[in-house]
Amino acid sequence: MPITTCIFDAYGTLFDVAAAARQAASEPEFAAIKNDWQQLAEHWRQKQLNYSWLRAITSAHCDFWQVTQEGLDWALEKTGHDGDNALRERLLALYWELGAYPEVPAILQTLKAAGLNTGILSNGSPAMLRGAVDSAGIDGVLDALLSVESVGIFKPDARVYDMVRSEFGCSKKEVLFVSSNGWDAGAATGYGFTTAWVNRAGEPMDRLPWKPAHTLRDLTGIPELAGI
Repeated sequence: MPITTCIFDAYGTLFDVAAAARQAASEPEFAAIKNDWQQLAEHWRQKQLNYSWLRAITSAHCDFWQVTQEGLDWALEKTGHDGDNALRERLLALYWELGAYPEVPAILQTLKAAGLNTGILSNGSPAMLRGAVDSAGIDGVLDALLSVESVGIFKPDARVYDMVRSEFGCSKKEVLFVSSNGWDAGAATGYGFTTAWVNRAGEPMDRLPWKPAHTLRDLTGIPELAGI
């Protein structure tokens, strides 16, 4: 069955989650993180994900903005920057302005020009996703911004992936799901989607019951996988 619908994870897939720390580190007033912004960004992202999983399995849902703030607070303490309220506020402000990876606009335009449905399926809250999409200037090439807030649980719960079929009226086999998170792509494989893992950092494959159908270094191969 041909692919009719291409769905993308947001953070790390379309939007560069390290951009906030990188930008802050380049600003003179935040020179304190000039030498360890990468570690800060990595800790922030990992705790953000860890907290989403823990909240999902304990039925303690909150929106992703709260998780993002709590993950940052842990990362700031871990790297010795806790107590720097100006840095904290700057990093949080920058998270609403994350840039898209360079190839993203052209790839989305190619998919839309070919008549495919396109959308985001993300842990991000609706407001966070709208901010990122508007900042990146890619609103016109996305048909839907699907947030887990509609079902009240984070990925990889199957109810999140169900949202794609509900929105587009398609079968699982018509969906190409793209994520930079190996666990997300793997879980979506188990759900029944055709999947592509965008492994930008060259990470090892997650040891899970399911594996992504395809592994790419960036999004440039997505149109071919979609049959264009």
